[in-house]
Amino acid sequence: MWVLAPSASTGLIESFGAKLDLDNWLPGVFFLPDAFKTAIVAINQLPVTNETLLCRLLGRDKVQQEAVKQLVALAPENPLRHNILELVFSWRVSVQTQEILTEDDQELIMNLTAAYQEARAEAVQEGQRLVLENLLRVRFGNLDNELSRTIDNLLNLPIDEYSRLLLHLNNLSREELLARFNN
Repeated sequence: MWVLAPSASTGLIESFGAKLDLDNWLPGVFFLPDAFKTAIVAINQLPVTNETLLCRLLGRDKVQQEAVKQLVALAPENPLRHNILELVFSWRVSVQTQEILTEDDQELIMNLTAAYQEARAEAVQEGQRLVLENLLRVRFGNLDNELSRTIDNLLNLPIDEYSRLLLHLNNLSREELLARFNN
């Protein structure tokens, strides 16, 4: 049995007779005597690695906040990020639907909401990038290096200006577009 604990004091660990097995396991994983077939995972003592990220999201306070920051910092195409975010979104919805929320639940929602909003914003921007790339390909026949360099500048436009540009893209020549947005 695995007991996941946000933290575990030295006194608690000693009272169960639990020991580290650093030859085979990470710091923060304490094994009770063999007869119990149980381990305690002290989440706050786990090393900060991608392998411990999901467990650290189950932690509290700074441990959880740092895990959320690490999750959001992973590259959008990283499969670990994608898989964990799917779990996190489901978890967030599950926690939010509870009638009585503890202080820990409220903190969890706050932390997960930040990760959700950041991931959502990145997904929207990636969608805008794909649309823009496709429009430029259709309009100019291909997407060479010069046109590709304009994309970030176009995406940074205020939304109303970006929308007007898309509506009038057929009226712009390649040279006009490059002159205006390749600075």
